[in-house]
Amino acid sequence: AFDSSGGFKLPNGADRSPDVSWIRSDRWFSLTPQQRERFVPLCPDFVVELRSSSDSLKSLQDKMNEYQENGAKLGWLIDPKHKRVEIYRPQQDVEILENPTTLSGEDILPGFLLD
Repeated sequence: AFDSSGGFKLPNGADRSPDVSWIRSDRWFSLTPQQRERFVPLCPDFVVELRSSSDSLKSLQDKMNEYQENGAKLGWLIDPKHKRVEIYRPQQDVEILENPTTLSGEDILPGFLLD
């Protein structure tokens, strides 16, 4: 698991640092120690972007789509001001939740529940 200090070089060449991210341990341990010290050369399995007052919704939505196009299995775009969450999954329409009480890690993070 990584916080916003964790960086990734996506397959498309973009450097990204999501607010929260997670990768499976087998993917992490397939990297060399040198690869683990820099921007990790892969896309996280799970990403969270938290919209701040200075963030454009469109730019964050574009980022979330980019994560999906580069291999992310699950993504949450959390907009606390509007109490809204957009859930991104591969080959599915974005699911929008208004003021959800919980979010599930689904089959990507089984048992993980954000309350």
